[in-house]
Amino acid sequence: MPALCPPVVLKIGGSLNDCAGEICSQILDLGLPVLIVPGGGAFADLVRKCPVDGSAAHWMAIAAMEQYGWYLSSFGLPVTTTLRTPDRPLVLLPYGHLLAKDPLPHRWEVTSDTIAAWCAHILRLPLVLLKSVDGIRSSGRLCTSIVSPVVTDDVDPCFLPFVLGRGVPALVVSGRHPDRIRAALTGVPTIGTTIGFFSVSE
Repeated sequence: MPALCPPVVLKIGGSLNDCAGEICSQILDLGLPVLIVPGGGAFADLVRKCPVDGSAAHWMAIAAMEQYGWYLSSFGLPVTTTLRTPDRPLVLLPYGHLLAKDPLPHRWEVTSDTIAAWCAHILRLPLVLLKSVDGIRSSGRLCTSIVSPVVTDDVDPCFLPFVLGRGVPALVVSGRHPDRIRAALTGVPTIGTTIGFFSVSE
C-alpha cells in the first residue's frame, strides 16, 4: 500500500501515551516537516466523565488536546500556536486558533481525529493518523483503502465524511510499530488504511 509523504499533518492519538516518548524521538530523528496535532487521551477521558456536554464539553476537550500537546513537547518537540505548513517537526497547541475560528460542531462525534483533518484541509496537506490499531476496521476486517464512508469505531463518526467530502488524502497506521511510522512519513508501503486520494513518493 502506498504511503503519504511530508510535509504532513500528523495526529498522535492519546491512546499512544505509553509510547509517546519513543514516537517523538523517532519524529525528531527523522527531522521531517510534520505538524503534530495531539489527541486528547487521558485528559479528554476526564472531560467525558464530567456531567457536561455541548460547547462546554467541546472546549474542555480541546483544552485536553492542548495538555497532551504540552506532554508531547516534553520529549523535545517544539510547539506552535500557529496553524501553518511546517518546515520541521512542530506540535500544534490548537486551543487559541480553534477558539478564534470555531469551525466545527460542538458535539462528541467531533474529536481530535476530525480536528486534525480540518487542520490538514486548511493547510492543503495530507494527513497521517497514528492510532493504537493497524488501521480502520469495519465488519471485523482491516480496510486497506476507503473511498466511501464505512461503519467503524476506530475514528470518530465525523472523520470519514469530512476527509472524503473535502478530498483530504489520509493514511491511518499503528503508532505502536516504529517501522510503520517511518514508512508512512517517508513514502514507503506499509500496513494501514488509505482514505480517498493519496500521493506516492517519487
